[in-house]
Amino acid sequence: MAVTQVDSAGAHAAWLPDEAFQAVGSRRVLVHGSGLLAETVASEVARACERYGGSVRRSGDRPGTAGQGDTDDVDLVLALVTDSSLPLRAAVLAGESPVGETPVGDPSSDLPGAPGTDAPGVGVGPEGFLLARQDDVTVVLAEDQAGLLYGFFHVVRLGEQAFGAGRRPERHAPVMRRRMLNHWDNVDAHPVMGQVERGYSGGSIFWEEGSLRDLTRVRAYARLLAACGINAISVNNVNVHTTEARLLTDRLGDVASIAAAVRPYGIRVHLSISFASPVVLGGLSTSDPVDDEVRAWWAETTRRVYDTIPDFGGYVVKADSEGQPGPFAYGRSHADGANALADALAPFGGVVHWRAFVYNHHQDWRDRSTDRARAAFDHFTPLDGEFRDNAILQVKNGPIDFQAREPVSPVIAAMPRTRLAVELQVTQEYTGHQFHVCYLPTMWSEILGFRLRGEGGATVADVASGDASLSAGDGAGDGGIVAVSNVGDDVFWTGHPLAQANLYGFGRLAWDPGLDPVAVLDEWIDLTFAPASGVLRQTLHAIMDDSWRTYEQYTAPLGLGFMVVPGEHYGPSVDGYEYSPWGTYHFADRDGIGVDRTCATGTGYAGQYPQPWSGVYESPGSCPDELLLFLHHVPYGHVLHSGVTVVQHIYDTHFAGLEKVTEMVRRWAAIEDAGLVDPVVHASVRDRLAEQLRSATEWRDQINTYFFRKSGVPDAHGRRLYR
Repeated sequence: MAVTQVDSAGAHAAWLPDEAFQAVGSRRVLVHGSGLLAETVASEVARACERYGGSVRRSGDRPGTAGQGDTDDVDLVLALVTDSSLPLRAAVLAGESPVGETPVGDPSSDLPGAPGTDAPGVGVGPEGFLLARQDDVTVVLAEDQAGLLYGFFHVVRLGEQAFGAGRRPERHAPVMRRRMLNHWDNVDAHPVMGQVERGYSGGSIFWEEGSLRDLTRVRAYARLLAACGINAISVNNVNVHTTEARLLTDRLGDVASIAAAVRPYGIRVHLSISFASPVVLGGLSTSDPVDDEVRAWWAETTRRVYDTIPDFGGYVVKADSEGQPGPFAYGRSHADGANALADALAPFGGVVHWRAFVYNHHQDWRDRSTDRARAAFDHFTPLDGEFRDNAILQVKNGPIDFQAREPVSPVIAAMPRTRLAVELQVTQEYTGHQFHVCYLPTMWSEILGFRLRGEGGATVADVASGDASLSAGDGAGDGGIVAVSNVGDDVFWTGHPLAQANLYGFGRLAWDPGLDPVAVLDEWIDLTFAPASGVLRQTLHAIMDDSWRTYEQYTAPLGLGFMVVPGEHYGPSVDGYEYSPWGTYHFADRDGIGVDRTCATGTGYAGQYPQPWSGVYESPGSCPDELLLFLHHVPYGHVLHSGVTVVQHIYDTHFAGLEKVTEMVRRWAAIEDAGLVDPVVHASVRDRLAEQLRSATEWRDQINTYFFRKSGVPDAHGRRLYR
């Protein structure tokens, strides 16, 4: 029976249980290299070997062996090429050429990266690594300590596969330089939003009742993040309240302590700050970003931050958004605001993430010409080219707010001279609050692979990584990927045990957006439930693979979104936001439903896209079914590409979605007595599936009843609709 592992801080082992390290821990391992992260690797290996009977040594541990002879009688070498006296097996590998690549060295000459040479190393960059297996020895080579750490965790992920047949040299390096999680944690629990805004996994792992917590669990968190490839976190809510604002000054020690806890795993800390800090913290009369005194305050404050935290990542800013202060108060632009902070950070290599989530949240529902979906494009695209090189515009994946289905934000294709980061949401604010199984990497993969200019054009991932062609006007790039974390102090980290897969999957797709999300889920299963039986694997795939589309089926139809209980954002409330100031409407009446965002008769949103998408989205005849009601107001009898009418599609998908949840419940119950999952884990998933079934039933009945009452059209299959 798989047993739940809980550490001394009361946290579940997630995807790093002891069993995941058995393949490494039962081998003879040589670690070559020095520095903080290299020590982390050596410590991880030693811990695994102590449990599973293997052995670990450092280069030079044997008398008279200070390098090449060190690889006698070893199974795994983990080596930094930049350190002196490269071990023999690593030296041979450094001289070999991966298939299709230029040779990286010659074993008969000075080794790449060795002292006294100018060779560039193995060509994998600061976070990459080279992996090979020959003559029964597996070798990981890295140019930098971060690459050694990621290479080690890749071997853990491979398990016994890392020690099987020979393996030609493979280069591994992250596609995204910046792979970041935003925490929306409050130091003081907010009276409405609590300790973690939009958090569904307990309290903050950083703070409790206004004080910094014991950081044992934070260190364990950093380890989990490094194992899936995440290299940065921001530690506090983007809605910066009074106490949180002081993290920049007199409570900076809290941030320094967190930074020290996560540093051994290659994680850099960022801080959400208030744009009004010069007034709130500095006692100035203004926060005008072009004011000399304000700029001097930011420069001096930032210097003090770096004096305290030399590897500090930078600032995250939500400004002129949902009541947060910003440059508009002084007649300045978002570029003016971002650049003031970027200039303060530049001498230290820091960046500012400036969020593009800016819109009118006091909209008059009577006014159909105002469109929240247009807002980010209208605010920011005129500023393209005006942001500093170390200012990153952080753009949500869609134009509204992390709905289960939205089109890709047109901003991502429209700012070729600005560094853009794509923002996703791991916490399930609109996808079931971590009560519902909703495997989100499937959705993210679709978003990141979206071609902004159609067939053959750059993808969203290309823009975020900096790989987009500038000549095609697809982005200045290198902003990376950011996501809102789903972690709290719940024993399972993410509330729902299966929601851990979303966090793991985000890290893996940030490392390589081209990965198959089903294969990523398989990795998570192998690690988390090591060793995972075939029955358990099949069960989890049956429940999780298509769970995002299942959630979409039984909630808001055809791209509408926001049919949720206001404020809480959980459970159905079809008209909950229909007459609100938040700009999230569906305009259902007796004849039809949907938002007209065409150029011809609507808000003009469709015209914000380049061709071919502006043309595709402009016409109901070419618009994809799944986005139809986001872009068009159509009659209930409008026939979709699938051949059914809009209203019948609503009925069909809501019945089908509930049936799939019922099957999820059945599949999970079927393995209860097989001993494949720890009883505590099984019970937690079982209880949450029961809530998902209850909620999906309510969604089906409320949505179907609403549209039956509006349209008067009965279900073609005679299923029960409530009057």
